[in-house]
Amino acid sequence: MLTNQTDTEITVALVGNPNTGKSTLFNALSGMNQRTGNYPGVTVEKKIGHYQIEDQQFQVIDLPGTYSLGPKSPDETIALKVLLGRQGDVAEPDVIICVADANNLERNLFLVSQVTDLGATVILALNMVDVAARNGVQVDVERLAERLDIPVVPIQANKKIGIDQLKTEINRVITSGAVSTGHSFPEQVEQEIDTVKQAIDPVGCNPRSRFLAQRLLLDGSGMVSKIVGPNAALEEVVNAARQRLADSGVQLAAIESMSRYRIISELTEQAIKRPSERATTLTDRIDRVLTNRIWGVVVFIVVMVAIFQAIFVWSVPLMDGIDGSVGWLADTVGGWMPEGAFRSLVTDGMIAGVGSVIIFLPQILILFLFIALLEDCGYMARAAYLMDKMMSRIGLSGKSFIPLLSSFGCAIPGIMATRTIDNWRDRLITMLVAPLMSCSARLPVYILLIAAFVPATGLLNGWISLQGLVMFSMYVIGVVVAMAMAWLLRMTFLKGDTPPFVMELPEYKFPSIVNAMKRMWEQAGAFLKRAGTLIFAVSIVVWALSYFPHPASIEQQVQDRYAAMDFQGTDEELAAAISRDTSTTYLQQSYLARMGKTIEPVVRPLGWDWKVASAVVASFPAREVVVGTLGVLYNVGDEVDAESDTLRDRLKSATWDGSERKVFNLPMALGLMVFFALCAQCISTLAIMVRETGGYRWPIFTFVYMTALAYVGALVVYQIGIRIGG
Repeated sequence: MLTNQTDTEITVALVGNPNTGKSTLFNALSGMNQRTGNYPGVTVEKKIGHYQIEDQQFQVIDLPGTYSLGPKSPDETIALKVLLGRQGDVAEPDVIICVADANNLERNLFLVSQVTDLGATVILALNMVDVAARNGVQVDVERLAERLDIPVVPIQANKKIGIDQLKTEINRVITSGAVSTGHSFPEQVEQEIDTVKQAIDPVGCNPRSRFLAQRLLLDGSGMVSKIVGPNAALEEVVNAARQRLADSGVQLAAIESMSRYRIISELTEQAIKRPSERATTLTDRIDRVLTNRIWGVVVFIVVMVAIFQAIFVWSVPLMDGIDGSVGWLADTVGGWMPEGAFRSLVTDGMIAGVGSVIIFLPQILILFLFIALLEDCGYMARAAYLMDKMMSRIGLSGKSFIPLLSSFGCAIPGIMATRTIDNWRDRLITMLVAPLMSCSARLPVYILLIAAFVPATGLLNGWISLQGLVMFSMYVIGVVVAMAMAWLLRMTFLKGDTPPFVMELPEYKFPSIVNAMKRMWEQAGAFLKRAGTLIFAVSIVVWALSYFPHPASIEQQVQDRYAAMDFQGTDEELAAAISRDTSTTYLQQSYLARMGKTIEPVVRPLGWDWKVASAVVASFPAREVVVGTLGVLYNVGDEVDAESDTLRDRLKSATWDGSERKVFNLPMALGLMVFFALCAQCISTLAIMVRETGGYRWPIFTFVYMTALAYVGALVVYQIGIRIGG
């Protein structure tokens, strides 16, 4: 029995099926006093909150949603490890709160019955009792508590009704120390559980030994064995017990479901009353439209267009404001500092590096605000349902559609949005192909090259613009290659059957603006924390490569050269020309330029010279950097954009060193666009992928396969174009 807990923090774990309101209850208990992160070594989200009653501190852990304690995924494994006290970064729970949907109680009771087998202090929080009442479902709370032998507290988490009663019950069970009694299996199975239990805990000092024995015996995935750790003797005992049960005709794959649901059926007959005929609810009437194969798709398209229109339109002034603020800060700080390497480091490296991170925040904030609202109101499940048939053809489920669609704006929020995908293989494949969607950062490259080298002619009597068709084809290439790669990954490295699409369609309800805002800021903070440091570091490295070596003699040489020539122009124009030429000369002899000259033989078959190669290398922090870098390398200056006529003219006239042969032509420009459509030139995307996959293996794989695809694509386009007569 736990008493006198005022000197220690009591740990309360929340466990429940998805869509039971578990996270809403977590927010109601902990308020703003919470933090999020990842469990060590995996990408499963960890949410920990705190609250206090008088002098007693409580820690609340929101476990990943799970349907069973027979783990088959990282989320379910984490939930089981925490409940067993085998997750080192969090304490073993003193109290476990099972959150169940009162409207779908029969299905939720399967997990509840497993949790009570732990022999722990358990409370059942019966959520959404108002929804159940509207649907004519009557739950006898006292009878349910009596049959389960645990306290049952009815709540409405979204309205914070019953929260104080739940906190009072937590205090009461902590003081009493009451533990759950658990579920009994058929006698023969119980005997084998006892055999395994004896092998686990021969002296009887582990209160969880019976539960562990049960799970080891019934575990079909091998996940529980990994939690327990390697133990050859125990494995031999478990295998022998399974064999004895199999020889006697016991089907372990079905025994747990049959046994538990038999008890659940008896329980619900006594404690739950449903109307003889199921009433048509508001949710049913809405779903007749939103899940219809025609009207549902129409509504989905309208919703998606509205969301991404908001992302692009609403984010523009915010992103422009951030961009302008970063530029103003760089100019202001630069004005306070003397000319030299340190000023360039601060303004071009550090401030610009930070700016390259925070400029994505508006898109991330807007996207995750909409995702949170759509999930909270119940529509997100319908969207996944509608898209499942299409996505299943490439080995993914409907849940992958929205993250991929998000990636057209930016792959970073798209990759972060894969957290809504339960199946880890699906989630990983979606992350690996999301960067192939043509994001907004590729647009400046497309605009520059199409305007300069694709003829402004019309097709079909002018109804279709050739330039617009080429632009559209760049987006199509990314989609087609992404679908092909998803299918190929499913067939090879991530081989496996397309998972069955199982998702509850929860009742519609008004979303909580407070919860949506919390989630939005959580994701923004996660992005800054996870991606910011790596992006910042790489930005500094690229700055150093483009700045050094930086001999002072170059500036004097440029000034002497202009002094010796008859420059026609004003003093301001002369100063601008000297500054531009100095920047170009410095960059041309930098380590970045030397790298470009080193790899020129490799990229020459693509039609690139060392300047294009250097610009591509410099664009690794962000693809759009290639435009400014080309401006400097071709002596136009870095203050150019995709619509700069000067840069277009300079690219058209650029020649290979020592010859009159043009560098840029239509086949080369098309190949360069294909390269950027398929390449992984975005450190921000790779950085967020490092965090979301829990290591460097898959980001490196993504960079390698996308770079190889980009190279081959550019090579094929250029070589065929040259041979056709481009």
